[in-house]
Amino acid sequence: MSSVATTTARSDPRTQPGLVVTGIGVLTALWCSGFAVFNIIFEFTDHFEGGPNADYARGLAVMDWFVVALKIIGAAVALLSVAKRPRFVAPSKLAVVLWGAFATLALYVAGSVVEAVGMLTGLAGSADDIDAAGVAYVSLFTVAAIGFGVLAVSYSRRHQVRKSRAVLGVLGAPALLGLILLAVPTLLTALGVMPSL
Repeated sequence: MSSVATTTARSDPRTQPGLVVTGIGVLTALWCSGFAVFNIIFEFTDHFEGGPNADYARGLAVMDWFVVALKIIGAAVALLSVAKRPRFVAPSKLAVVLWGAFATLALYVAGSVVEAVGMLTGLAGSADDIDAAGVAYVSLFTVAAIGFGVLAVSYSRRHQVRKSRAVLGVLGAPALLGLILLAVPTLLTALGVMPSL
């Protein structure tokens, strides 16, 4: 009886994403994969071996591969959110990860915008430090944040996931950013992989 109920739930058309949401899921997965490829290219071309970051090359390599792993996970999560037959992870858990991905990217974009405002107003750095490449970079992360936001809302509604799961995912975002931007570099410095600042 339980297997029949599970099969019925999986084939319920109310849990299936529409064409637009499916497209957003695929594009978001491609975004994650594309950015992962850039990180991989950096490693195979020794991008950080020269220039002002040469002393940090070993630590940046570790960070780069860590980010590659996160992006591959992000691509998988985006695809799972629009899969017709969800597998591997319970809807409530996938919803937490989707909301976490959205909030992490949104928080990163918000921090970049605040930094840019600081540069424009002269509070931190100079407006000359803002270039087209930086604007394009933040814009691409904004697109990804929107993509994961749409997927998180759609998935939560289709699977009737409790709002507490969204809150849990959003609250996990600062912890993930802290891990990426503070904890891992601090650990690498303590291990002697990166020089101290």
